[in-house]
Amino acid sequence: MDDSNLSGEVIGAAIEVHRLLGPGLLESAYELALARELALRGVRVERQKAVPLEYKGTALGDGFRIDLLVQEQVIVEIKAVERIQAIHEAQLLTYLRLADKRLGLLINFNEKTIKEGVKRVVKPRFC
Repeated sequence: MDDSNLSGEVIGAAIEVHRLLGPGLLESAYELALARELALRGVRVERQKAVPLEYKGTALGDGFRIDLLVQEQVIVEIKAVERIQAIHEAQLLTYLRLADKRLGLLINFNEKTIKEGVKRVVKPRFC
């Protein structure tokens, strides 16, 4: 599945989760529900995917965890905050660079409608 179709599938699944659960829950609840919804749609998803960190040639172990890794292509960072901030986008860009992925979705479930809470982030070529 190409990036565009895959991101559309993830956003559709997020809309369904938001429709059924609504805003106001913890991020962990939305992560569980979104992973389940994607699995029901036949989409391969990994939760809390550990990504090793290397610093100046030394492996430091697991540096961070990706909320959801979809089809080994798309990083999904889940939030349940009042507003998406620039630091959230910067965090996702760092995850994309360190995990060597091109596309990420930042999804804030704490919005009135999920369309207001979705941000598509593409790693710049120079990263």
